[in-house]
Amino acid sequence: MRYVVLLLLILLGFNATSQVLRKRTVRLMGSRFDITLVATDFLSAERNIDTVIAEVTRIENLISDWKADTQISQVNKNAGVAPVRVDPEVFALTERALHFSKITNGAFDISFAAMDRIWKFDGSMTEMPSPEAVRKSVEKVGYKNIVLDREHSTIFLKRKGMKIGFGALGEGYAADRCRDMMLAKGVKAGIVNGSGDMSTWGKQPDGSDWTIGITNPLRNDTVFAVVPLRHSAIVTSGSYEKFVVFNGKRYAHIINPSTGYPATGVSSVTVFGPSAETANGFSTSLMVLGKDAGLKLIKKYPQYSYILITDEGQIFFSPNLGLKQHSL
Repeated sequence: MRYVVLLLLILLGFNATSQVLRKRTVRLMGSRFDITLVATDFLSAERNIDTVIAEVTRIENLISDWKADTQISQVNKNAGVAPVRVDPEVFALTERALHFSKITNGAFDISFAAMDRIWKFDGSMTEMPSPEAVRKSVEKVGYKNIVLDREHSTIFLKRKGMKIGFGALGEGYAADRCRDMMLAKGVKAGIVNGSGDMSTWGKQPDGSDWTIGITNPLRNDTVFAVVPLRHSAIVTSGSYEKFVVFNGKRYAHIINPSTGYPATGVSSVTVFGPSAETANGFSTSLMVLGKDAGLKLIKKYPQYSYILITDEGQIFFSPNLGLKQHSL
């Protein structure tokens, strides 16, 4: 019997000295989530993946702006009417998002959810929207009209028709939360990747670093750099296939919420650092701000490193990443 039990333990992956890697891909928060965990056995890895899925689902049911019964949907329904009390977790996430709006002077704005979708990046656009249409598209956007009351944990949108939505910032937050939860449970390595917002920790089963390939935005079938993930999070924002060109100028699918016009001049931004939520805020903001203002901003935050690629193929990066200087 002892030998039978030992054989079963080996077959099931119960080996104190070995590690197994399990991965599952699911659709959560309207996006693809890839969950990769390293564990001592398959069964505990699968259970922990279930825990990650449950946590992301819990967060989605708090902050989704397209599910009717979430707290954020209630905030949006009461725009211009009354403040809505939300959980401290939702309040804190909103507060952090508004901080990004302030330091970027509106280049990042969670009230983008009310923006009219007048720009199309599916090949159907044949001419630019009129200046009047662009101006009108952002009439209900403006982070300064979001009122937070910390004492009562309420959010109030001043203008009727306003909406807030966390988008990829919420995915980054969920990835961070799941990483911290897994670490607290003793899971020593893994990746939670919410549609490109990645929180990582530990190393692969063979002891090597997790690595990521940075795609060439001018030839998206090639990788121009492979970077070891010694940081806790990585996020990439880029136009890649989602852009339009008018009069020789490339317009990315990321819209400047303060002007209504698409970002120009930057094709891709990758940000590394301790938090996927914060890295997402930076990557989106740098796309909108452009090279000069964007690099000036992120250099104030030395915990975060960057790779920025312009439309012309120029590459700018943090010295600590150890990349060689060249253009694409």
